[in-house]
Amino acid sequence: MPENTITPNKAQVDTRQLLQQLEQLLGHERVIADAERNEYYRTGYRSGEGAALAVVFPDSLLQLWRTLEACVHAGAIIILQAANTGLTEGSTPSGTDYDRPVVVINTLRMDTIHLLGEGNHRGEQVVALPGATLNSLEKQLAPLQRSPHSEIGSSCLGASIIGGIANNSGGALCQRGPAYTELALYAQVDAGGELQLINHLGIELGKTPEEILTNLEHGNFAEVGQLAYSSSNTRPRMASDREYVERVRDIDADTPARFNADPRRLFETSGCAGKVAVFAVRLDTYPTPKRTQTFYIGSDDPAVFARLRRGLLSELPAIPLLGEYLHRDMFDLAAEYGRDSFYLINKLGTGNMPRFFALKGRVDAWLEKRSFLPRFLSERLLQKISKLLPQHLPKRMLDYREKYPHHLIVKVADDGIESTREWLQAFFENEENAGDFFSCTTEEASKAMLHRFVSAGAALRYQAVHYKRVGELLPLDIALRRNDMDWEEKLPAEIADQLEQRLYYGHFLCNVFHQDYVLKKDADHEAVKKAMLTLLDQRGARYPAEHNVGHLYQAPDAQREFFEQLDPTNTFNPGIGKTEKTRRCCSCG
Repeated sequence: MPENTITPNKAQVDTRQLLQQLEQLLGHERVIADAERNEYYRTGYRSGEGAALAVVFPDSLLQLWRTLEACVHAGAIIILQAANTGLTEGSTPSGTDYDRPVVVINTLRMDTIHLLGEGNHRGEQVVALPGATLNSLEKQLAPLQRSPHSEIGSSCLGASIIGGIANNSGGALCQRGPAYTELALYAQVDAGGELQLINHLGIELGKTPEEILTNLEHGNFAEVGQLAYSSSNTRPRMASDREYVERVRDIDADTPARFNADPRRLFETSGCAGKVAVFAVRLDTYPTPKRTQTFYIGSDDPAVFARLRRGLLSELPAIPLLGEYLHRDMFDLAAEYGRDSFYLINKLGTGNMPRFFALKGRVDAWLEKRSFLPRFLSERLLQKISKLLPQHLPKRMLDYREKYPHHLIVKVADDGIESTREWLQAFFENEENAGDFFSCTTEEASKAMLHRFVSAGAALRYQAVHYKRVGELLPLDIALRRNDMDWEEKLPAEIADQLEQRLYYGHFLCNVFHQDYVLKKDADHEAVKKAMLTLLDQRGARYPAEHNVGHLYQAPDAQREFFEQLDPTNTFNPGIGKTEKTRRCCSCG
């Protein structure tokens, strides 16, 4: 046991007294201590679960503050959770080996978004509270012709804005980089064990926690200004990663453009992974393009795509909005195992999907408890229904599927449309660049992006439907170096022989890939994962690129040190990044 930890002793926390205090603060109906009733909130979106004393639901920022005070005073562990859509188990307890009782605080009820600015500048920045979602922000910004950091993708799942910031979440929009801000209001437990409220929003809100949080909740902003980065660096703090375009265009750099543990983008709440309690973040928004054009590109040579990526990033006046990759194998799997999701989103729209996915999650949790029912019942039923649905993909996409194993969706805007079209024509007129492209119609563009989106869940569906004959799913998200031309993975036989399916898709212009592996039935999941990560280390890749370490990855030293700096007593989300779960003494006695 490390020198700076105390001997685990759950008896040090009077759990009955803490539960009573929480019920007095929030009301009996907002404190769920029954393990069966709170199981949904203790279980990860894709995997993982753990024990908790209670799951609580504060209605206001002041209630959240009082809840934190009670938990810190009692010596309990605190795990903050919003939509619980993380893919690496980062917003739920993990196991039962904590040294103190765990309280999960769900923040979805505090979902206000304040638009900053006046007149033509209204909505250029926003202040989002803990439960505000990307989907809600997208709706509020649409009349102002502005957009959030992330659009289709996390927004469909109902992901929270602050969850994206806390995990440096990436996304398809390569002009925007990872979710990032240096302007936030948050609470942390200092080395003396005291709860502190820190206002780094650059907005005058008052002096006491009561004043600050009441004014914040109601949008009573006395003065909105800038804030210096630090006492030694007087540059104004940023509300987004404004340096990312320059970084991704540096195609000769020997490091990835972005990854979760990048020390450049670990700052206070950004990348905090739940090691502080975030009450609000201040973020930039983005003007919506007046015109867009999507190009669909195919090739049978990975070297052509490597040259294509370098050219699109370095030879155009402005880089594309996005460049999304699909391998033919993933194209096929998504066409079969993502068809029902495609139809749902296409017919109902993205706005209805968060409710659908939340309802499905609760139904799945209920079904799993019925031992007399087959496993993954809802997935298997949906898959049977999907077989009745007609072909949903455009003919030209299907034609390219027959011709090419590598597919790329490139979207550009406004003045970049004609320059990109001309550049692509010249690129493929060169004999060494085997392949072709076409300009998508509006319908083709929408369906191409939707097909790419549903690919993210196709492997999970495939594994669930065929669980009796295939092994576990091993999903990895990785960032290759910006100068890496050899981007296509080559696996040695001792690994390849253990795989039922290997599926590749990703954010190609950022050199960030999602690699989903369905293992054979008798394969050793942990051994295969270890071998995979060793190969990635040898390639100079970094991982995870987007979904953060959660409880599935080992946090590297810089990230581990950042976590300890934010949370010296290990009160918040202990064990994240495979760190220790025990309390650190520091100077708190």
